Amino acid sequence: MLIMNKRLLHIFFFIFILAAVSKAQIEEEPVLYFQMEPLDDSLFIHLQSEVYIDPPDPKAEIIVDLRDPSNQTLMIQGTVFPFLAFSPESRAKVQTYPFKLNLEETVGFHSVFTRVLSKIKFNKITSPPTKAQISPLLGYINPYVQLFGGERLGLPLKGDIGFSFGVGTEYSGPFETNFAEFNFHILGVKVGVINGIDALTEFKTDNNHNNLYTTLGIQFGYVIPFGNFFEFSSQIIVDDASASQLEKFRKFDTPDFKAQILTGSYFSWEVRYPVKLLGATRGKIYFARFLNEYHIGFSGREMALAGNVFDFRFDGMIDSEIRQPQYVFDIMVQRLFDYWAFSAVGIGPGFIIGKNEEGNPGLTSVFFNIRLKLGTSL
Repeated sequence: MLIMNKRLLHIFFFIFILAAVSKAQIEEEPVLYFQMEPLDDSLFIHLQSEVYIDPPDPKAEIIVDLRDPSNQTLMIQGTVFPFLAFSPESRAKVQTYPFKLNLEETVGFHSVFTRVLSKIKFNKITSPPTKAQISPLLGYINPYVQLFGGERLGLPLKGDIGFSFGVGTEYSGPFETNFAEFNFHILGVKVGVINGIDALTEFKTDNNHNNLYTTLGIQFGYVIPFGNFFEFSSQIIVDDASASQLEKFRKFDTPDFKAQILTGSYFSWEVRYPVKLLGATRGKIYFARFLNEYHIGFSGREMALAGNVFDFRFDGMIDSEIRQPQYVFDIMVQRLFDYWAFSAVGIGPGFIIGKNEEGNPGLTSVFFNIRLKLGTSL
C-alpha cells in the first residue's frame, strides 16, 4: 500500500508539472465573433460598470461581435450594447483579450471531442498568484463557505484581524467527520475552538468505518511571515469522549478498519504553494500533516475552461496511524442559477474513494457539495 501511495504521489506531481511547462504552438488569427472566457475579474467588472450594470458579475457571459464594422456589439448576460458605448481603452482591451472562444468555428461530430483541447493554450494555463494569496497576514481571508471540508470561510474585521469558520477539516470529504472549528486571527496567529457535530456523520448509514471524530478542544496556529507558504498548528483535546460517545464512535469498527477518535494533543503543519491555475481566484497545491495523518492535494476556486466556471479540490490522505488511505474529490459547477446566485453558488458532487466495508476499493461517501461566495470581488 505504501508503494502504491508513493506512485500516486509521483503521478500527481508529474501531471501538474507537465501541464505547467507545456506550450501549445497555435497560430493566432483575427477572431471577430467570440465569447470572452471569465479569467479577468477586473476587466469584466469594469465593462459592466461602464454600462451601469449593478452589481457587476465577474464571471458574466460576454459575447463580442465585430464582424460588421457598422454594427459592432458587445452582449452581456443577454443584453446587447453598441461596442462604441465603451471607452476606447476598454474596446482595445476587449479586442486584444487573449482568452477567446471563437463562435464562428464549425462544429462537427469529431470536434465536440477535440475542440476544448485544441483551444487550450498550455503556456497560459498558469499565471502568478495574487498578492492576497501570498500574504502571511491576509491569507486567511476567504469569501467562500463550503458545506463539507475545504478552506475555512475567513471574515476580516480590519486587515489581518478577523475570524474563520469551517465544517469538517480542510482535508475531509462529505460525512467523513464531525469536526467543526471557529478561529480568531491576528498577525498570522490563529487561536480557535474545535468541537464535534455528530449529525454530520450520523446522516450516513453505510461505510462509516473510516471516520474521524472529535470532542471539545482548542487549537493554536501560526503562518511563518515569509509568504503564505508554511503554517504550523497544535490541536489539544480538553474534553475526552465519554463512554457513550466512544460506543457510538466505535460501533462501525472492524478488525481491519477503525475510526480515529481524537485525544491528547497533536502537532500539525502544512507546506503549500499558492497557484493561479485556469484563472482560479484562489488556488494552492499542498503537502500537510494534520492530526497525525499525511495529505497531498490541490484546490482551486472559480477555474474557467471553455466558458465553464467550476471549483475543483483533490485531497489524498496517503498515510495515517489509524485510518485507511482515501482520496477526496470535489467538483462544483458555477453559473447554474440566475440573478445573484449566478456567480455566488457552486454545486456538484463530492465523493471519497477508499476501501468499503468489504475491504474492496470503491466509493465510501458521495453527496452533493455546495459553496457560497460572500461578495464578488475576490
